[in-house]
Amino acid sequence: MARSYKIAVLAGDGTGPEVVKEGLKVLSAISEKTGFDVELIPYDLGGERYLKTGETVPDSVLQELKTMSAIYLGAIGHPDVKPGILEKGILLNLRFQLDQYINLRPVKLFPGVWTPLKDKGPEEIDFVVVRENTEGIYAGVGGTFKKGTADEVAMQVDLNTRKGVERCIRYAYDYTKKRNARKKLTLCAKTNVLTYAHDLWARVFEIVGKEHPEISQDYSHVDALVMWMVKSPEFFDVIVTNNMFGDIITDLGAMIQGGLGIAAGGNINPAGVSMFEPIGGSAPKYAGKGVINPLAAICAVGMLLDHLGEAAAAQKVEEAVKVVTGTKLKSLAAGKMGYSTSEVGDLVVAAL
Repeated sequence: MARSYKIAVLAGDGTGPEVVKEGLKVLSAISEKTGFDVELIPYDLGGERYLKTGETVPDSVLQELKTMSAIYLGAIGHPDVKPGILEKGILLNLRFQLDQYINLRPVKLFPGVWTPLKDKGPEEIDFVVVRENTEGIYAGVGGTFKKGTADEVAMQVDLNTRKGVERCIRYAYDYTKKRNARKKLTLCAKTNVLTYAHDLWARVFEIVGKEHPEISQDYSHVDALVMWMVKSPEFFDVIVTNNMFGDIITDLGAMIQGGLGIAAGGNINPAGVSMFEPIGGSAPKYAGKGVINPLAAICAVGMLLDHLGEAAAAQKVEEAVKVVTGTKLKSLAAGKMGYSTSEVGDLVVAAL
């Protein structure tokens, strides 16, 4: 019996539909080559739907998404919608409602891709950030008092639960064990200043670490870690951190791996429905021009396949992307690749 998966497709806004089209082109090709079936279910969540209906994620759609094998997302962000509405109403809402408590971000430099780090190449830039995805400052606990006056008070609470911290750290240890032979896990926190919340992270990291003596365990304050990411990225294998720090260091990671055009990520619920996406935004100024780089969206397809257990297919997608970056593209920048968006997708399919 053929393996079969139901994939929800959220093409989204701006250049999202263009890059998703190329990702699905690769998904179709690799499914034929490696022998599994995919059923695609499109949803029009995004700025256009919000402007027409005032809806972000209707409850009926949320219930349908819970039945999917995975979700493939293009981009969210519309120039005619106030910032924060779509991000909170769609992205954060889906993460919280589907309990996607892990944000998984590979930071990997592919052959032929320029990095701003002098004398560093693919051998030195290859690590993964495991970010807690549903707690911390982004949980939305807080409020304002006397808003708009000279006496205004604003509070945003950094919410960390033992359950949330532990399941993130356990996921990171398990991921490190399977990733490669290095088996090194670094906790990124700020225990010298954030002595309550980050003491919890440090204690749980140590407690769970006793169950994994085969894994080398390390700690770094976040300010020191970002310096080492620039100076010696080869120092890292897997990094585990909280929501806010993870948001910041993964953007730095995207830059050292060559830019947002190659950076993909996953919002993971290990026991439920997970969502995979290119990290870059909707880039509306490039929409419809056929110049945007689709490789991050294609790499997101590779992550989706790996999560579904199609490891061989995922590996083939990554190797095909390496061929394209290493032998074909002039640049990853929009309009400077030497090929159109669609042509880059064709090159990846040809390289499979």
